[in-house]
Amino acid sequence: MDADDETAGALGRTWLSDRPWEVLTRLTELDHRLAGHPGDREAASVVADAFAAAGLRDVHEEPFELRRWTPGEVELAVTVPDRDVTRSFEAVALPYCPPYDATAPLVDVGHGTPEELAAADVGGALAITSTESPPELGRLYHRVEKVGQAAAAGAEGFVFVNHVPGQLPPTGALRFGDEASIPGVGVSLEAGEWLREYADEGARVRLRVDARTEDGRSRNVVGHLGPDTDDEVLVVAHHDSHHIAEGALDNGCGVATIVGMAAMLADLERDLERRVRFASVSGEEIGLLGSEALAGSVEVDAVHAIVNVDGAGRHRDLRALAHTSGALSDVVEEIAAAVDHPIKISDRPHPYSDHWPFLRAGTPSLQLHSEEPTGEGRWERGWGHTQADTRDKADPRTIREHAMLAGLLVRAVASADLPRVDPAEVREQLTEMGAREGMLAADIWPDGWDRGCRTPDWNASTVDGGYRTEVVGLRMADTLPEGRYEGRSTAGTASHLPQRYLRPHERDEHRGRSRRV
Repeated sequence: MDADDETAGALGRTWLSDRPWEVLTRLTELDHRLAGHPGDREAASVVADAFAAAGLRDVHEEPFELRRWTPGEVELAVTVPDRDVTRSFEAVALPYCPPYDATAPLVDVGHGTPEELAAADVGGALAITSTESPPELGRLYHRVEKVGQAAAAGAEGFVFVNHVPGQLPPTGALRFGDEASIPGVGVSLEAGEWLREYADEGARVRLRVDARTEDGRSRNVVGHLGPDTDDEVLVVAHHDSHHIAEGALDNGCGVATIVGMAAMLADLERDLERRVRFASVSGEEIGLLGSEALAGSVEVDAVHAIVNVDGAGRHRDLRALAHTSGALSDVVEEIAAAVDHPIKISDRPHPYSDHWPFLRAGTPSLQLHSEEPTGEGRWERGWGHTQADTRDKADPRTIREHAMLAGLLVRAVASADLPRVDPAEVREQLTEMGAREGMLAADIWPDGWDRGCRTPDWNASTVDGGYRTEVVGLRMADTLPEGRYEGRSTAGTASHLPQRYLRPHERDEHRGRSRRV
């Protein structure tokens, strides 16, 4: 790359900076960063200080309301009736698990696909399923899809078995944004092996979960750089984590990456052709709640592109998910070639991170993830979502390098001509990938997508062809000015919002070349 002196200097300072690692350290020193809890609030303060030190302007917090989930004790005990065997296993309650205390049979349903559930008699039983996606599916089969399918099949509860060894019970929300209809707990691979064996023997399980879900509040942290333009590039990373771990890889490394990127772009601010808004959001782990609030506080149709840093900084090689935007893929290819660095690109969409509220509204959306050169770490959780997600797994060199690459990408995105994404194309690709049924079961398939991809405005009532949808919108902690969106037509949809926001009746590969996969 033939970099001018200003760019070379900014890249060099980014490589030498300790600030990203210091931010990761401070985040992982907190008790936990589950959205709505004290550690989440402290994390927002850490990020606000880091944003200001990096040179962002107008750094401030934007509060929003949510349903706060608080876990308590969990007991899981197995009894094998034909043999005098009673055993207890370590289990963790999954976020938005309701309180529960009952005894039920165990049924092994493999990966929890609709076909496996149909073949098993799960009515009134606890369904045991793996965290792993079926290899033949060719995509991530997300946990909330599995829970939704299990509940629809009549399961009494959900036991989520880690596919990664190491006595590591996994976690992850059962539902987006509010209490789930059935309880769910995570157990280790090793415990799962025993449970599957006992299920074949007709074992029964006594499961007790103490938990509560109540109204709460969290906050996003926002600042910006660049000129005062009509449209802007939005850079996001989520600072919340789960209650059982430090959340270093997911997503402390992502926050550290955008802090490094912010300082780099502050040095290169006069090169930016559009305003760049940085947002560290909360509530991603329990339903993309912070990004939903963010989408309700900005002009979504004025977001030129969103760059979602969720997964970058963890593993050696950067991976870019362009979500059907060929123009974004081209930008990534150009930067990869210019710096002689491998970046793998996928054009396929997915709805399970903070770009989703914007992607479904037609915003070009780039997610920066990462993987090992062997290809491992692509989608499997690994250490993430377990108590092993700790700072020792991170590498400051990877964070610095990804901050540099991400900074170059954002600068290029800010000057690129990017057509809007067609939500119908996103819908069709998700349908072709087999994601529609699972998203419907999980209640995250946008309303209107089965009506010719008609999507309601953020804050409007629409009546057309006998189809009426009313959306209340996000008036979280009065951060959204009253009337701001009244009568404004966008491609946005609030269908993915937690139900409490709706009215009751609506409930290549190497040497600098990228490779599309």
